[in-house]
Amino acid sequence: MNQTSNQPKPDILAKVRADLDTCEVPVRDDIAQAHATFLTRLAQPGTWWTGAERVALAAEARAAVHCDFCSERKAALSAYTLQGTHTTAAGSAQILPEIAIDAVHRIIRDATRIIPRLIEMFEQAGLTDGHYVEALGIAVSIRSLDQVCRGLGVAPHTLPSPVPGKPSHYRPQGLKTGESFVPMLGKSTPAPPNDDLWTTKNSANVYRAMSLVPDAVRDLTLLASAQYLTPDQLLDLNCGRTLNRAQIETVAARVSAINECFY
Repeated sequence: MNQTSNQPKPDILAKVRADLDTCEVPVRDDIAQAHATFLTRLAQPGTWWTGAERVALAAEARAAVHCDFCSERKAALSAYTLQGTHTTAAGSAQILPEIAIDAVHRIIRDATRIIPRLIEMFEQAGLTDGHYVEALGIAVSIRSLDQVCRGLGVAPHTLPSPVPGKPSHYRPQGLKTGESFVPMLGKSTPAPPNDDLWTTKNSANVYRAMSLVPDAVRDLTLLASAQYLTPDQLLDLNCGRTLNRAQIETVAARVSAINECFY
């Protein structure tokens, strides 16, 4: 298993802070720290993808927002019959397999119609379900960062330069099948070295969903803790920030409805 960095690189943190400092209102430092730490991790070799591939996956998540073919497919009756060419980020087609680009675009633009066939397509291309989960984690994380920047009225953060090295190909023990499209760890606290992912009392499926790639869960927790609530705070209905908990959940529910979140 790759050891995820819990500290951002100083140059990345400085750039993130410079971005957020252009906001008309002060932005909490823990948000800057979380964004910079994720970007530091993004550049590093992951579990199934290299650093260069991980950065390219993030770039594709951004390209998908403006992809004309994704718009056509979104409007199509069947999401898996329409043929076309994606609008891609510069250079990503030379770095990523075509199925990875397609999957990231589906995740960003048409997530409600993802079915197990997409994971089967990964396997047919010689990739694994772990490749899919890691790509999913990167796509939703960079989209999360970009939407926060959009809401604050600041420019999206610059993607980092990749760090050389090989993926770990780590697959955790204790995976269970049959509950979702991909294997997940069980509801109890995972065995070391993954016992930091959740405890039995807060083993929500939203955390378990990407536990085939534990570092993807760590990224989710990192960002959610700064931008929303920590796992422990989720269980405290009296917990709030500037907004109280009822206001936070009203905003969250509205955003989820607009995004057609089936979860």
